Amino acid sequence: MGMTKVLVPIDGSKESHQAFEYACETISPDTVVLLHVITPSSLYSHNADPGMYTEAMYEAQKERAEGLFETLRENTDIDPKIEIETIIDVGRPANKIVTFADENDVDHIVMGSKGRDGAARVLLGSVAETVVRRATVPTTVVR
Repeated sequence: MGMTKVLVPIDGSKESHQAFEYACETISPDTVVLLHVITPSSLYSHNADPGMYTEAMYEAQKERAEGLFETLRENTDIDPKIEIETIIDVGRPANKIVTFADENDVDHIVMGSKGRDGAARVLLGSVAETVVRRATVPTTVVR
């Protein structure tokens, strides 16, 4: 298809892995950007003042994200011609995804239909819904 840049938000869920595979195999872009958004609430320390987060907590989340990226690369058959970029950001996932796509010449967003299991499922499902409504580029939701 020859699209240049596809954004794939990654949260560690099976669905986000499937979105990455879909982007690589079906769209076959020049570049896939893997974006992991650390939510501010995951950085708060229960012992710190409200609104404060520790550098150690950020580093732990960043290492987790880098581990997710590495796992995807190792467990996905990727055409060597596809360039893989990785980005880690902090904020509200839907906002960060839409803003990144707008500001970085993204041609297409491919994302999972829901995120991690457990309590986060409803919240992350709404992330996909928000991105679909607000994105200015074609968005594919992989189930």
